Amino acid sequence: MKILVTGGAGYLGSILVPTLLSEGYKVVVIDNFLYNQTSLLEHCYNKNFTVIRGDVRNITLMKELIKKVDIIFPLACLTGAPLCSKNPIEARSVNLGSIKTLIKIRSKSQPIIFPTTNSGYGIGQKDIYCTEETPLKPISLYAKLKVEAEKILLENGNCITFRFATLFGISPRMRLDLLVNDFTYRAVRDKYLVLFQPHFKRNYLHVRDAAYVFVHALKNYNKMKNQVYNVGLSNANLSKLELCYEIKRKVPDFQFIISEVGEDIDKRNYIVSNAKIEATGFKPKYSLQEGIEELIKGYQIIKLTQFSNV
Repeated sequence: MKILVTGGAGYLGSILVPTLLSEGYKVVVIDNFLYNQTSLLEHCYNKNFTVIRGDVRNITLMKELIKKVDIIFPLACLTGAPLCSKNPIEARSVNLGSIKTLIKIRSKSQPIIFPTTNSGYGIGQKDIYCTEETPLKPISLYAKLKVEAEKILLENGNCITFRFATLFGISPRMRLDLLVNDFTYRAVRDKYLVLFQPHFKRNYLHVRDAAYVFVHALKNYNKMKNQVYNVGLSNANLSKLELCYEIKRKVPDFQFIISEVGEDIDKRNYIVSNAKIEATGFKPKYSLQEGIEELIKGYQIIKLTQFSNV
């Protein structure tokens, strides 16, 4: 099977691509290498790996690529609320426009497995878990575009969509602007953090588990297709304050204070049920604490100025 991964040199793609190659799949990546990342260099020896520097909005190029593959993973995206807020026109053309184009030019026999976000739940109800049936109330432009793209894909069929929790963990194309990654960096490097809206909750997932769920979907496609699945750690529906205490268990001299002034751009606040994906046999392998330990080691190597989407 030959798989097209758009945005395959990004934070998730840089873990997903070698995962697919290790499973014996042929992988074609298109990426514009926006951050000048070299995260896929080590795979260039692999005859099952093909890489194209290009833009997913180039219809002529995409038509040629799609003719040659069996299945499509559209990862190309301006990821996160701050980046989409900073570049709204580009965000709309990449995050939504390229998905509309993809649907028009793919064959109906070509499945799509699409990573979206559980941030579409917006602000949930206290102590009530968001399931795949919970009405979507996206707050940020990023979440709104992802929700719209998911809706269009499901309407057209032959797809699976994953509403991912907030990812964390080390990747060859690292991101330090994700909540666990950011907070752990500040604990290791700065030893302190000023916390806004400390009781806002969200769910978390290791980036390697996010990659592996694609493989799980490939192996179980017929029974999972045309469905949406929350994907996260069921024991990690944590507030920002609870996350800080989890990090402090590994970095004892980490100090944090709660500010009554100021707020985050991303105002989402909810807890999530992952029971549906777990019922298919998928269970995350990496805990939040294991991810924090991994990040602590990684931050002996990298610095904040090197890795961020904004």
